[in-house]
Amino acid sequence: MSAQHPSGGPLVDGPADPEHDPAASYALEPAYVARLTGRIVSTTGETAAVHSPLQGQPLAHVPQSGAVDVDEAFARARRAQEQWSRTSLDDRAAMLLRLHDLVLDRQAEIIDLICLESGKARKHAFDEPLHIALTARYYARTAHDHLDTQRKLGVVPGLTRVEVNRVPKGVVGIISPWNYPFTMALCDGLPALLAGNAVVTKPDAQTMLSALLAAELLEEAGFPRDLWQVVAGPGSRVGTSVIERADYVCFTGSTATGRLVAQGCADRLIGCSLELGGKNPLLVLRDADLEKAAEGAVRASFSNAGQLCVSTERLFVADQVYDRFVERFVARTQAMTLGASLEWGVDMGSLISQDQLDTVEAHVADAVAKGATVLTGGRHRPDLGPFVYEPTILEGVSPDMTCFGHETFGPVIALYRFHDEADAVARANDGDYGLNASIYSQDGRRAREIARHVRCGTVNINEAFGATFASIDSPMGGMRQSGMGRRQGSEGILRYTEAQSVATQRLVRFAPMLGMSDETYAKVMTAQLRLMNKLGRA
Repeated sequence: MSAQHPSGGPLVDGPADPEHDPAASYALEPAYVARLTGRIVSTTGETAAVHSPLQGQPLAHVPQSGAVDVDEAFARARRAQEQWSRTSLDDRAAMLLRLHDLVLDRQAEIIDLICLESGKARKHAFDEPLHIALTARYYARTAHDHLDTQRKLGVVPGLTRVEVNRVPKGVVGIISPWNYPFTMALCDGLPALLAGNAVVTKPDAQTMLSALLAAELLEEAGFPRDLWQVVAGPGSRVGTSVIERADYVCFTGSTATGRLVAQGCADRLIGCSLELGGKNPLLVLRDADLEKAAEGAVRASFSNAGQLCVSTERLFVADQVYDRFVERFVARTQAMTLGASLEWGVDMGSLISQDQLDTVEAHVADAVAKGATVLTGGRHRPDLGPFVYEPTILEGVSPDMTCFGHETFGPVIALYRFHDEADAVARANDGDYGLNASIYSQDGRRAREIARHVRCGTVNINEAFGATFASIDSPMGGMRQSGMGRRQGSEGILRYTEAQSVATQRLVRFAPMLGMSDETYAKVMTAQLRLMNKLGRA
């Protein structure tokens, strides 16, 4: 017997006993799964099982791709791209605007699927269709600003006309992660499509269905089906095949894998953008609004159970306010509602897998064994879901502990005191990462000045991470071992283009004319250079 989820998403079969075990009551309809997985390019006959982290229930058997399938995906994409590159920019932008509305119209379905695959709380799953709508609308409305041919200064004013065209790379390979399975599957590809490229994407194996729904919505918005190809399988096989065939690669994931992606792209002399790991700091200055800082710290640390590349894992608090801040932060953390559910009202959901749970438990156990104190949390909660772990605040974390410098990627935050702000900035910059930071202060000007000295690609003032991540006009990415390249803004779309300079010369040529000698030509050019400098010309 089939039933609709209360949110309106038409995805799930009705429960056997919803009151006793609500999370286990939701199973995807076979026809729905078949429709989505039918988009994968696969001839191997192999499948891989996908289970929901909510209660471990099976969701789907996903067809797996081989090298021949990746070849076919790229062949289809290249044929589609040849025609697509001749589609007008206004037509491409119109499709993005249709996608904007489709994503908002079908957000309940999208959120259901994200929750089922990732285990995150529903309010954190909502961030994903929100981010895609923002991205689609931004690039559609600013398409001409980024991609129109631009006039540049010619070497001879009035006689040298120079234009710069933005030419698509061709076929972009996108390897996306599991932690934000819908938005990461789409957000980097939308500007690639707008710029005239095709895309071959390899989503993470744990969250294929959310990525396949994204592909379905693209087609419904009007994008040609072959323009966006999806392949599935382990990164060591399928991801490597994508890197070997793409004209540009966009990767989001771990720093260790990012190095391998960069090496593969370097061998082929193609470009890549990498958004990698982070050990992100949050600074609470002595003049911070402590209620706002405590609320923000909860979101910064525990959104999506800490499984967010820009989430906070190190929290530096000024001595003058440390005790008062910690009291508020601990109280807010202890008040959080935990669960593995599709329903609204949960503050923090589940980790995605046993691997993630093992990492979190190992980091906390190591810290406690070496002298750290657990102020709250620190426990696995199998009563709520197989991979639910309490939001955890640690005090007394030292450099010999694993969680001091290594990314936990879970709901664990370490607290540190600082005496002066220069020391806090130095400690925030310690280590190899530089993705995101937050600063809480009621003096915005001073906080912005401090931000200039923090070695992170994004810095939020009086906000956890949403101010930068949701401001699509600003670039987002990491410094140091947190990555290279940027998504969003002009940099997020121009990375998918080649700059082509076209110069038209009139009347004069760059060689001796009218019988002058090479020596005379050199003297004339020298005089012109001196004149241009005196006139203040570039």
